Parts: sequence; structure tokens; C-alpha cells
Amino acid sequence: MRPFREGALRGRAATFAVVAGCGVLPADNPWNQRVDQLPAAASSDRVVSAIGSADRSHADFGSGKFEGRPIGIPYTTVKKGTRKKRGRFEFAGESDKGPYPIPRRLPIEGGSSSDGDRHAIVVERGTCRLYELYRYFPGRSRFRAGSGAIFELRSNRLRPEGFTSADAAGLPILPGLARFDEVKKGAIDHALRITVERTRNSFVYPARHFASDLSDGDLPPMGIRFRLKASVNASSFPPQARVVVEALKRYGAFIADNGSNWYVSGAPNRGWNNDQLRSIRGIRGSDWEVVDTSSLARPGL
Repeated sequence: MRPFREGALRGRAATFAVVAGCGVLPADNPWNQRVDQLPAAASSDRVVSAIGSADRSHADFGSGKFEGRPIGIPYTTVKKGTRKKRGRFEFAGESDKGPYPIPRRLPIEGGSSSDGDRHAIVVERGTCRLYELYRYFPGRSRFRAGSGAIFELRSNRLRPEGFTSADAAGLPILPGLARFDEVKKGAIDHALRITVERTRNSFVYPARHFASDLSDGDLPPMGIRFRLKASVNASSFPPQARVVVEALKRYGAFIADNGSNWYVSGAPNRGWNNDQLRSIRGIRGSDWEVVDTSSLARPGL
């Protein structure tokens, strides 16, 4: 592990997320490091402009359904010893073979009839293992998926260099989701996951993979970290949105996949107030900045 330089300890989190009794990655993991006291990157304005300075941000999660589909990326927890299955992967060479614990009613992003990314996420209680699948399709004896990755939530270990996960950047998805239980407690103590439409054909720590043919140096690589500028007034947002905005100012967000610009990921929950979350559309691309994280430790390398 590379040591912190003087002053960089302010980037570390005092607390971190817990799911099913498992800490979501160690406290010094990049997802759990605060970045509100770090400088902006010299390239920030160019990168934001290349993405879209005028584009509005969006909470890509909520309650109920949109066009008949649940809103957000769901996850579930299972007990140790839940029946496991093996799968057939489209990207088998970069996927963890498993087996994966598959409960009878495994939630799928977009619902069972979705033609989208169909992410499926499982946390196994007791072992604190995180199982994530991309393009998951259930099967009686074996499931099908585009790719799959298994993470130890007690470890900072990264995917092998060049490997995808269930996400284009090779990162875990769960640590970057806004969850209602956190908002209900009043704070999200970790970075979030965002998407942008166009990325560069490269990646930076902690990402391990890219999914683009574009070489424009102003486009963001996978894994680059953004935050909302200090000038964004979190107190002007309604309560649920305020917690999300505060997290984006303190911990920022990693670009993890290609998608709509400035879309913030979260897990669906009936407790979300969609009207409050809609206020996040008041944040434009120009309210974001790239963080210079060069002073932070890089556990897992």
C-alpha cells in the first residue's frame, strides 16, 4: 500500500456502509475515502465540457415503476448455505466461474422482461461475499450472463488488470449505490456510481477495464472520480435529495459505465420520494469537477 502524504488523511472515511452485517469494503477503500478537501484536477474543465456542461444530473433510482419497470439497480441478501448455481458467461475469460448463490426470486435490474443490463446483485451473509452479474438470465440448472464477478467485502483486492466485472469499469456495483436505508439515517458515507455517454479507451485506479474505442484525451477514462463543487448548496434540496447531494460533495462519484450523462445510480425502494429525487435535475454538468486523487493511498495494488 502506498502511504498517505501529509494532509491526505482528511480523505479517509470515519465510517462506512454496512449491508447484511457486512462492512461494504474496508474503511480505507477508495469507495469510502472522502475527497472534499482534495484539489480539483487541472484537466477538470476540459473533461466536464467534453461530457456535457449543460446536461442535467439525474437520480437513476426511485420508488415504484417507470414505463412498467422498477427504477434502479436492485440487490438482495441471502443466508450462508443458499443453493449455488454455475453459469454460462458471454465473457467467460474475464468472469469468476462461481458458483453463485441464486435465490428463487432474484431481483433483476429492469425486471424479469428487461432487455437492458439486467444486473443482479447478491450479498451472502456470514461470508460477506458480494456476487454481481451482468445480463443475467435465470435457468433451471444453470443461468446465463454476460459477465460475473465475486468480491470479498472485507478485502481491498481489485479485479485483474484488464478484466471487466458486472460493470464496464471492472468495479463492484453495490458500493456505489445510493440506498434508502442510508438516506433514512441521514448520511451516505461512500462514493456513488455515475454514468456518462462517452468515455475514453482507458481506465484509471481503481477501475480495471474500459469499454470504448474513443481516444479523445478530454474524454474521461473509466474510474475517474468526480464530485460536486463546493458552490452547490445542499441545503437548498429537499431532505432525500440533500443526503445524496451531500455525499456527492464529500465522497464524489466514480464513472463506472457508459450511459446517460451524469446519471447517479441507486437501489430501488418504496421509501424513495420521486419528487424529491427529481430535484437533482437542478444540478448541471458545470456543477461537477474532476478530483485530483493522486495524494490518496491505493489499497489493492
